[in-house]
Amino acid sequence: METVDGSLGERRARREVRLAQLLYTFWGTGRTQYLDAAISADFKDNTLPAGRPQSPAGPVFASKNFRAAVPDLTCELSDLLVTGDKITARIVLRGHFTGTFDGVQGKGRKVEFNAIDIQHVGKDKIIEDWHIEGQPDPARPARGRAMTTDGLPPPGC
Repeated sequence: METVDGSLGERRARREVRLAQLLYTFWGTGRTQYLDAAISADFKDNTLPAGRPQSPAGPVFASKNFRAAVPDLTCELSDLLVTGDKITARIVLRGHFTGTFDGVQGKGRKVEFNAIDIQHVGKDKIIEDWHIEGQPDPARPARGRAMTTDGLPPPGC
């Protein structure tokens, strides 16, 4: 479902919707040409997980590592709100844990989790974001680490 602020003007609204589509196509495919088209070279992640590089290298790093565990990862853009220079999205990521993560070999179990992202759009591309993924893992409350249904951290974590 898509909701766009009517005061934006048709051209700007289409551009921001397209940036969201490109970004989440990257998350669904892992193909960096979609990421390159969506985010600026100066992109900043305001909720950067430990160990993940800042800049456009961060999403590439997260995608590559998560896809090593969940090679069939897909991304559904379920809800999109475009207001001013902000894009808010609810996405659902799905796949099967058939790869390896943290030394654990997957056994094909289903992985599915929601994420909420807020993207700040600059002149032409997304310049920064904030995100929250998955649900807290009850086995790791002290770490506060977001986890998928299979015990894997989501791509952003």
